[in-house]
Amino acid sequence: MDRAAIRRAWDDIAETYARRRDPDGPDAGLIDELRDALPPDPLVLDVGCGDGARTLANLPPGSLGVDLSRRALSLARATVPDARLLQADMTALPLADGTVDAVTAYHAVFHVPRTEQPTVYREFARVLEPGGRLLMTLPGGRFETVRRGWMGGSMFFSSPGRETTLTNLRDAGFDSLRTTVVDDPLGADTEFVFATR
Repeated sequence: MDRAAIRRAWDDIAETYARRRDPDGPDAGLIDELRDALPPDPLVLDVGCGDGARTLANLPPGSLGVDLSRRALSLARATVPDARLLQADMTALPLADGTVDAVTAYHAVFHVPRTEQPTVYREFARVLEPGGRLLMTLPGGRFETVRRGWMGGSMFFSSPGRETTLTNLRDAGFDSLRTTVVDDPLGADTEFVFATR
């Protein structure tokens, strides 16, 4: 699927996805851990924010949500009215260098073709201030597929594998990588990675 098709697919399933995800899921504590490591009054960028309930609503006030889907952003506007929202592609974030203190990306990057994911990680590093933090889902397998019937639609998923993803993060300028696994009520356990720019 190309990016326009992925955007349309997210527009189609945004409401279903929002209903099925638990905003207080077991990974919610990771946001608290991230917040504890940030300076006062931080600016956090939530990439792939969706309806905003999972991460954006738990980030500091005035955080910035980015999503490819216009429908998801409409839901986020209702869920997190004090957030700033942008429709954009994570491969080319419309932000200046070094403007955010942290980036979160929950269940987001694996909707980009794996050949383009190193570009995404370079974009994360570019918009972060030196010493900025990253918290993102770490896909475990190596795959590239369209799942038909997923959340009532079709969705593209792609990953080069866990170790390649960690290498791509290091190559983009991240260090102090630390991983943790949490239960995911919609499926298998999910691994996340904390990293520093």
